Amino acid sequence: MTHDRPSLQPNVEEGGHLLEMTGISKSFPGVRALNDLNLSLKGGEVLALLGENGAGKSTLIKVLGGVYRAQTGHINIHGQRLAINSPSDAQHAGIAIIYQEFNLIPALSVRENIFLGRENHRAGFVKHADEHRRALALFQRIGISIDPEKRCNELSVAQQQVVEIAKALSVDARIIVMDEPSATLTSQEVKRLFAVIRDLKRHGIGVIYISHRLEEIFEIADRVMVMRDGQHVASRAVGDIDHNQLIEMMVGRQIENEFPKTAAPMGDVRLKVMNLHRGQDVRNVSFNIRRGEVLGLAGLVGAGRTEICRLIFGADRPDAGTIQLDGKKLHIRSPRDAIEKGICLLTEDRKAHGLILNHSVRENFALPNLARFAPLGLVNHRRERNALARYVDHLRIKIPHYNEIVKNLSGGNQQKVVLAKWLERNCDVIIFDEPTRGIDVGAKYELYLLINHLAQQGKAILMVSSELPEILGMSDRILVMHQGRITGEITDVRNATQEQIMQLAVA
Repeated sequence: MTHDRPSLQPNVEEGGHLLEMTGISKSFPGVRALNDLNLSLKGGEVLALLGENGAGKSTLIKVLGGVYRAQTGHINIHGQRLAINSPSDAQHAGIAIIYQEFNLIPALSVRENIFLGRENHRAGFVKHADEHRRALALFQRIGISIDPEKRCNELSVAQQQVVEIAKALSVDARIIVMDEPSATLTSQEVKRLFAVIRDLKRHGIGVIYISHRLEEIFEIADRVMVMRDGQHVASRAVGDIDHNQLIEMMVGRQIENEFPKTAAPMGDVRLKVMNLHRGQDVRNVSFNIRRGEVLGLAGLVGAGRTEICRLIFGADRPDAGTIQLDGKKLHIRSPRDAIEKGICLLTEDRKAHGLILNHSVRENFALPNLARFAPLGLVNHRRERNALARYVDHLRIKIPHYNEIVKNLSGGNQQKVVLAKWLERNCDVIIFDEPTRGIDVGAKYELYLLINHLAQQGKAILMVSSELPEILGMSDRILVMHQGRITGEITDVRNATQEQIMQLAVA
């Protein structure tokens, strides 16, 4: 059995009706996720599917991908009604889905993940060299270099995302769904991704693009479809709508200032990092954060930003350097030490490091707060539930009940659970590593207001973000990193530009 490189010649004429989902409804216990919803996609079109966390976007694409079965409705592809009851059915129908949460087997190589279930073999033997060549060609097309024989658990988050894109491109798909594909990519990698998408469009392939980065929508999408509470709100051509109108459609209310930064009174230095060093990842880094200050940390993926966060939090051990809190030297050997000293970290990868996925929302929320909820060794469930209820309401966490398993939540609601547990801990230093990754525009706004509130309380805040407008919009001061070193500091943030940050990031 052999596999040639998949042809991109479509079975529909460009502009034709490629996909129609009609009257789709799906319910879970206590939740109506989709309510009589319609979606259409033309050949050669990029449809941006938008909505707040919990709007039903992920459920809809899982129905299309055969993960869920809808209770009502039909799916037509090029005018033919199809029964898609499994992911295999979806693949045979020419549908490829890149999910927001990666679907890779960590112990297998990049090549093995790309061709899993579709191995190129003869007489029972896999033709590794041919698969290697085809994988290299896929990466060359995307414009990113990755060793096909490297194991996926050795890749960065951004590299894993690229493997997912290559896996989708390796299938002869007529419909490709991308759920937050750019969330972990650098600006250059996003440009390469958009070049790939435009190439797919030229071949008549339809793309459903889900993203909370609205600036991307206006650059790559032809049409937007907005969902709210499992229902279709509106569909518009991108040229017929502006940024503010799109936000209002998504959240159902006006948001006058996307980055509502307010100045907090600055106090003494709260966190001081001196000559922090670990291999080539972090090289002699020194900085401080004052009470009430939001310090933005910018740089390209791999610059060392996350590594600094992990060192401060005790997740990794430094080769050298010291950390002080309120003038006292800290001896942090583990995250437990950091938490006890009043330092918390919202990790970039919430699945791997921020949550216990098979445990409930209530259990994840309570874990770092057990001393408060169980002072005598027995958990006071009433106190625990009352505390959680405040954050469910304040952060608008969409859950059917407190004992819902965390892995069943949307990515944005998972992030809110992580945020809730640390807010209840009431730490003095809060490290946000990509805090708005996978969070909708309404929830972002609420998070920014919360950051303002924390700064007003005198917290020291370190915010790592790849979103340059976010860094510029919410920081009091910005540090920029490149190859493990701090290459620049921006103090006049109000008059700074994205270009200024990028120059320092590639220095």
